Amino acid sequence: MGLLDNIAGQVLGGGGAQGKLISVVMEVLGGSKMGGLGGLVQQFASKGLGDIVNSWVGTGANLPITPKQVEQGLGSNVIGQIAQKSGLQAGDVTSQLSKLLPQVVDKLTPGGKMPQGDLMAQGMDLLKGLMK
Repeated sequence: MGLLDNIAGQVLGGGGAQGKLISVVMEVLGGSKMGGLGGLVQQFASKGLGDIVNSWVGTGANLPITPKQVEQGLGSNVIGQIAQKSGLQAGDVTSQLSKLLPQVVDKLTPGGKMPQGDLMAQGMDLLKGLMK
């Protein structure tokens, strides 16, 4: 279990599959294929989910997202990758991401602004801040 998994486990009360899921999501979001957080926002917007994802970036209330919309936004290939790397079923991935993504994107975009720099390092800082 890596450092991010350990931190996530402490934050989430034991971690396990959810800690692994957070680690995998941070890896996928930080990867060059996804294009980081900006790429994620653009991908969701291009799939007709711009209002939802922009609410997470903005300073107002976060709109909810359904597991089906998570799969629509990320695509079945990305969901499959996350499922394989996390050891979860695809349905469990979309269900958990429907709860986690709004919080993660919201925390990574303080003041409604996209972050500059290393997304993985910012994710680590976010998790450390949640431990306080």
